[in-house]
Amino acid sequence: MYIKRYSIAAFIWIALVGWYVYAYVTQETMSIDLFGIPMPSLSVALWVVVPLVVLYLASVFHMAFYSMLGSFRLRGYEKDFEKIIDAIIDAYLGKKSRSYTFKTDRYRLLGTLLEKSTVFPSGELIGATGNEKIDRVLKMIEDIKNGEVVDLKPFNLLPENPLVIQNEKNRVKKGEVKVADILSNCTKYADELCQFVYTDYVKTASLQNILKYKAFLTKESLHVIMARINSDGHTLSISNEELIELLNKLELSKQDYIELSITLSKGGMIPEQRMKLFETLSEEYHEEAMDAYLFTLFDLEMLAPADEVLENAQPDEFQNFRAYRALKECGKNFSIYLFV
Repeated sequence: MYIKRYSIAAFIWIALVGWYVYAYVTQETMSIDLFGIPMPSLSVALWVVVPLVVLYLASVFHMAFYSMLGSFRLRGYEKDFEKIIDAIIDAYLGKKSRSYTFKTDRYRLLGTLLEKSTVFPSGELIGATGNEKIDRVLKMIEDIKNGEVVDLKPFNLLPENPLVIQNEKNRVKKGEVKVADILSNCTKYADELCQFVYTDYVKTASLQNILKYKAFLTKESLHVIMARINSDGHTLSISNEELIELLNKLELSKQDYIELSITLSKGGMIPEQRMKLFETLSEEYHEEAMDAYLFTLFDLEMLAPADEVLENAQPDEFQNFRAYRALKECGKNFSIYLFV
């Protein structure tokens, strides 16, 4: 509502009505009683104008009141819009704890949907949203994906946040932070990050340091350690007892043990130590390692110990190795790798 324009038009109308009554109707004066109170004697034209003035004031108050309500409602929409922008940014950033309070029904619906959703932005959105805050966050996310390091501190993300983890990985790759510093202060970082840097760390670390941070051992890092045993570069000397100490940190399946044996077969571990490792594992620690022990025996052409294990096993056990032995006895030379 344009109150200023309305006031000008109203004043002109009131003046015209008063002029018309005074000029063409009557120029007399009169006095009236208002609730028993005698009012001063005024021109009839003025008495005609007074109700119009009162009506004008009432209408202006009415318009101003509802204009104020509309202003408050508009301000509520504007504030809710800013909250929606923040909610979209939090969804892009993958924040776990999100709670928004909206004053308008429409934005409340959108906020509820965003609060319960995970949003994966596309790089094509950068610069296309028309919102500076969103575009800045989208650019930041894209930079992290491309291996760049960005400042995430203003967003108060948890260490377990995927963007934080990837950003820290980028810092490690760029040499901005030392792996040893992360491993020695892993309470400040996510386990995923510590396991990631540990896998890289064990490529050159001493046995003492490998065992020191063994809490971050994974299957991948275990294979890296195994491949270093008696290898040409960054060779690692480790006893079976120390290896078993590492192996006991993980939940390994039959196939996992076989894959470890394959890794050792490609490395430099001496055959006797390799056989003894899986024999000890299968007999004293984990029955799941028996398949790996049989695989190791056949791989090293140690047929007599393999036959002894199969003879002492149940008839329905180790059918794949029994089939391999039967083919070998028939003079058929197949790779043991085809049977695991």
